[in-house]
Amino acid sequence: MSYDSNNIFAKILRGEIPCIKLFEDAHTLAFMDIMPQTDGHALVIPKEPATTLFELSDEAAQACMATVRKIGNAQKKGLGAEGVVLMQLNGPAAGQTVPHFHIHVIPGSIADLRKPHATVMADQGHLKAFADKIIAAL
Repeated sequence: MSYDSNNIFAKILRGEIPCIKLFEDAHTLAFMDIMPQTDGHALVIPKEPATTLFELSDEAAQACMATVRKIGNAQKKGLGAEGVVLMQLNGPAAGQTVPHFHIHVIPGSIADLRKPHATVMADQGHLKAFADKIIAAL
């Protein structure tokens, strides 16, 4: 699968589209999902261009998991989440809607995922309130 450098996450990385940023380092970016399945739903993406896990370098995969741990721990602390669901889809047949590798970091339980993936846009103020709690816990 060839990488599309005009996907929405590539545009976010280039600063062409805004996001509600939670954390950024040299290799990754974590931000709020604009179509969350639960309150506090975040995404972690590598800065390396890769469509799926299978195109991602080992170094970028390791960096993503380190950031996932930071965000998940902050969701637990800042939002009082007892559990955190990680979801990662590879390719359109699996349900991947943005062709840039990403990991969903979703506070709560798998039973809380009643909203379908990538269907309902959330209010930006609502997202920002949850982002502030996660950032404070970082």
